[in-house]
Amino acid sequence: MSTKKFTILHSNDMHGDFLAEIGGKPGETIGGLALLSAYINKVRSVEENVLYVISGDMVQGSLIDTEYKGISTIEIMNYLAPDVVALGNHEFDYGLPHLLFLEKMANFPIVNANLYIKNYQRRLMNPYKIIKKAGLDILFTGIITEKVIDSISQDKLIGSFVSLEEASGEVGKICNAYKNDDIDLTILLTHIGFDSDKELASLLKPEWGVDIIIGGHSHTLLEKPEIVNNILITQAGTSTNQIGRFDIVVDDDTNSIVESKWELIPITSDIVAPDQELLKFIESFKTEVDAKYSAILTKFSEKLTHPLREVETSLGNLFADAFAEAANCDVAFTGSGSIRVKELGPVVTLNDLLCSFPYNDSLTRFTVTGAQLKNIFAHIMRPENRNNEGECYQVSSKLRAIYNDKTSTLESLTVNLKPVVDNDLYTICLQGYHFHNCQAYLNLSEAELLANAPSKVVSTSAQDVMIEYLRSHQNLLSRVEGRLTYLS
Repeated sequence: MSTKKFTILHSNDMHGDFLAEIGGKPGETIGGLALLSAYINKVRSVEENVLYVISGDMVQGSLIDTEYKGISTIEIMNYLAPDVVALGNHEFDYGLPHLLFLEKMANFPIVNANLYIKNYQRRLMNPYKIIKKAGLDILFTGIITEKVIDSISQDKLIGSFVSLEEASGEVGKICNAYKNDDIDLTILLTHIGFDSDKELASLLKPEWGVDIIIGGHSHTLLEKPEIVNNILITQAGTSTNQIGRFDIVVDDDTNSIVESKWELIPITSDIVAPDQELLKFIESFKTEVDAKYSAILTKFSEKLTHPLREVETSLGNLFADAFAEAANCDVAFTGSGSIRVKELGPVVTLNDLLCSFPYNDSLTRFTVTGAQLKNIFAHIMRPENRNNEGECYQVSSKLRAIYNDKTSTLESLTVNLKPVVDNDLYTICLQGYHFHNCQAYLNLSEAELLANAPSKVVSTSAQDVMIEYLRSHQNLLSRVEGRLTYLS
């Protein structure tokens, strides 16, 4: 049997995570692109055949990335020189035209099979890339489904697939058209979430020859790959604190994997020293950003935390209360995923705030009936929405909701300590992104949200609202106080 060995390194959901963090040991640092680059370079120097791939969401999540609208990230990614990259949902955050600009900046191929220009039925990106490594021909394609590209759901020119069944069919088209006898390995780079990866794998026909799915979006940390339909499925969490590594042996005669080892490698200063050249490059961005955003906005009474997006948090309560005050509404909803840090304070600079809340969205006040409000909470609090792939919310202080997981029912909903009445009217505040995706996220259509009274744009910048709120509120204290309660 003739075999060939090669190594695949993979990242996902890096979110502009440029800088290292202090580790648990004295003098230890964790993550950051300078350390990550050094590890990739080390593997490339030791192993003969190495591929580095990224499964989406390179951009958005850090102040440096936001300030430069992803340009800094792409320039740094050019330095890392990935072999192939797939799109994630956050690649669309700066708008479709800007994404196409970033793609032209990239010195690496970006693949996506299922975004297309509607009127012409032409794909927006190259659907696949065949890479020759170790005498092997490896076919890569990228998949993202509509549920994770909500930022362009209103764009009438761009389409995608709604279902995983349709996405699997597109994989079949690519494999049928381009997977000939010379293709030794087929790898899907997806950005749909780990559970969806498993479902997608179950839908793929064996004759299409898909060997590996390397995913993203759900920020899943694994101890070992999942195997579904004889397809290896893996993911490498989020940020740059770790990297996935496959060491693979392929039978050259049958084009099949005969041996594979996968591990999640922690990126720490214990295993590698920072790439000094890249560190200097990153510092050139950081210095300019720090000078601009070092002003202190406020000091909290204590550090506020946001450990999980699926539960009420002290930091989430602060954001929701600030938006409620600005909107003068009964209930303000803050997307839990909009808050990109696990803790904030006690001293908060402009830099800290914008890193914690990088999405400069609008805030709009709507009027809903009590029945509609109950419908919203029954939808967002249901267990299947709290599985790392749903859209969860933080809510303002006037509201209390109790959900029974055993019976899958909303047991109680009050505003100002009074039970919500079906026919009464209540005002709510939503970020623009959540309004435009209200059917999927809130189980309420745009027409229903607008039916009871005219809407009002409270602010075109949620960040501006937070900046002014923090400047005018010193020594803030926010606690978890049972706004959202789950009975099990």
